[in-house]
Amino acid sequence: MADTNPLSNCRLAFIGCGVMAEAIIAGLLRKKLVSAEQIAGSHPRQSRREEMHVKYAVEMFENNRDAVTAVSPETPDASSIVVFAVKPQRLQRVLQELKGSLVKEQLVVSIVAGAKIETIADELVHASIVRTMPNTPAQIGEGVTAWTASAGVSEEQESQVCAMLEALGKTVRVENERQIDMATALSATGPTYIFLVMEALIDAGVHMGFSRHVAQELVHQMMLGSVLFARESHKHPAELRNMVTSPGGTSAEAIYQMEKGGLRTVLSKAVWSAYQRAESLGKR
Repeated sequence: MADTNPLSNCRLAFIGCGVMAEAIIAGLLRKKLVSAEQIAGSHPRQSRREEMHVKYAVEMFENNRDAVTAVSPETPDASSIVVFAVKPQRLQRVLQELKGSLVKEQLVVSIVAGAKIETIADELVHASIVRTMPNTPAQIGEGVTAWTASAGVSEEQESQVCAMLEALGKTVRVENERQIDMATALSATGPTYIFLVMEALIDAGVHMGFSRHVAQELVHQMMLGSVLFARESHKHPAELRNMVTSPGGTSAEAIYQMEKGGLRTVLSKAVWSAYQRAESLGKR
């Protein structure tokens, strides 16, 4: 039977091995899409390099160029992906370090917030660039990642990107980079909004008299169940809300107070501000 794993002959270098890079590495290894021998990484801090090597048995380097060189394709049927997972403020220096070090066949995948494909391509003098934006639940394989590709990315490379990102959860290919910035504000920053709402609800439960442990358990399961119910029912959230809102009941009173407090407007402004911030990171 033919090998259906697009990453079976692919080697990957992770430039920067923070939380999200680790999530990708863990997902790839957990799903057995690659072996530890196919992965290299770089990180400036020795303790982090040692931690990643001990935890995942991947080869780690202090120098970014060494990591890229370590995964260069050695045979015509081999392929290579270089994943940029550094902080936005460090990207410019990293791109300057790596300029001219990539071979034509290597694919660059960026998970750096705000970093434009054109900027990366110009600095590296490299045509094959994919820009992605995962989110925090990717750490447990329940994330959602928006991505888009430059014209220089082949169909084979696109299938490799899909396989890599699906190790983190669901993937959504978007039409352009503006929508990557939009996804940064909505789905990538989104867990922040949810965690804040969770915190507020738990605090409300404690205020009423629940222990923090009980309030937390009630809120966690309520939110998880609500999301699963919404996904499986295929109904619009407004329809679901109407289902549980009886005239003169507790839901009606709660909704009145939330609308009075401008909850919708606050959330909309938060998402819009995050979007503008993502765009401004790219302009820098």
